[in-house]
Amino acid sequence: MGGDHGPSVVVPGVRSYLRTHGGQGVRFLLHGDEAAIAPELSRCGLTELCEIRHTDKVVAMDEKPAQAMRRGKGSSLWNAIEAVKTGEAGGVVSAGNTGALMAISKLILRMAAPGLERPAIVASWPTFKGVTAVLDVGANIGSDAEQLVEFAIMGEAFQTAVHGVARPSIGLLNVGSEDMKGNEQVKEAHAILRDGPFELNYQGFVEGDDIGKGTVDVVVTDGFTGNIALKTAEGTARYVSALLREALTSNLQAKLGAAIAMPALRRMREKIDPSAINGGPLLGLKGIVVKSHGGADAKGFGNAIRIAVDLARSDYMTKVGANLGRLEAVFDHAAPAGEISGDTPQ
Repeated sequence: MGGDHGPSVVVPGVRSYLRTHGGQGVRFLLHGDEAAIAPELSRCGLTELCEIRHTDKVVAMDEKPAQAMRRGKGSSLWNAIEAVKTGEAGGVVSAGNTGALMAISKLILRMAAPGLERPAIVASWPTFKGVTAVLDVGANIGSDAEQLVEFAIMGEAFQTAVHGVARPSIGLLNVGSEDMKGNEQVKEAHAILRDGPFELNYQGFVEGDDIGKGTVDVVVTDGFTGNIALKTAEGTARYVSALLREALTSNLQAKLGAAIAMPALRRMREKIDPSAINGGPLLGLKGIVVKSHGGADAKGFGNAIRIAVDLARSDYMTKVGANLGRLEAVFDHAAPAGEISGDTPQ
C-alpha cells in the first residue's frame, strides 16, 4: 500500500515480473486494502495468481519509525514482514516508508548476528566492469566507524553470494583519496579497515566517479550520502535519455540515423534505465527484505520482486549469516581501534 502509487504500480509490477521471468514456483501474497487491490488484480488478469491478505491499516509514507513501531501492528507492512518470520513468505518487497520498513523488519525479524546494530540497504549498481554493490543507500542517515566496517563485511558477503565475486574489492566513499580527507567517522573506519585484523580486500578511499567506473566491487558509505548518490544517478540517467530522445527525433536525418542505430540505442537504454537497478535488500536481517524506490514504475517494482525471488532461491542467507557470525569476534579483536585511529596516545 506504500510508495507514491500503491496498488496501481505494485500489482502491474507483479505482472511485469511474471511476463519477464515467468511464475514457476512463485506465489504472491498482497497485504493491504482489498477494495483497492482487487480491481487492479482484475485489470491485470492476476486474480487467480495472487492472494489478498486484507487490512485497512497502513503505515503512512511520512510516519516516523518510532510511531510506525508503536501503531504499525496489523498494518500491511507489519503483516507482510510477519509472513517472512513465520516462513509463509520467502521474502517481502515494499515501496513504502523506508524508516518504518527498516525499524519494523528489525523488530520482527531481528538481526542476523550478535553485535550487528542496524540493517543496510544495498544497491546493485551497473558499471563499466559489471555490477558494484553500494551500501548503505538509505537505511541509516548517519553511520559511525563501526557501522561502516559492518557495511563493508556485509557488502562483501552480498557480492560473493549474489554476484559470484570470489574476493570482492572494497572501497570507502570519500571526498578524496588522501588519508587526511573526510569526516572523523570515515577516517576512523578507513584506519580500522586498513590496519585492523580483517580478511577483507580493502582498497582504501574511492570517490563518486569510481562507482560508475567499477573501480571496486563494493562501495561503502552512510545512507545519507548513498541515497543522494543513487538518486542523482537515476536523475542523470533520465536526463541523458531525454536528451538522446530529443536529439534523435529533431529532424528527418536524425530519425533515419536513429533507425539505423536502434539496436545499439536499445542496449544503452537498458543499461542506464533506473528501473533495471531498482530494489535494494536490507542486509543483516534474519530474513529477506527488499526496498523498492517509492516512485518506481511497474517495471522497476517487478525488478525488485526479481531480486527478492533470486535471493529466496539462493543460499544467500546461509552465506551472509556465516560472514556476519564473525562480526562479534572481529570487533572484539579490533578493540584497539582507538589506537589505530589515533584516539588513544601511542
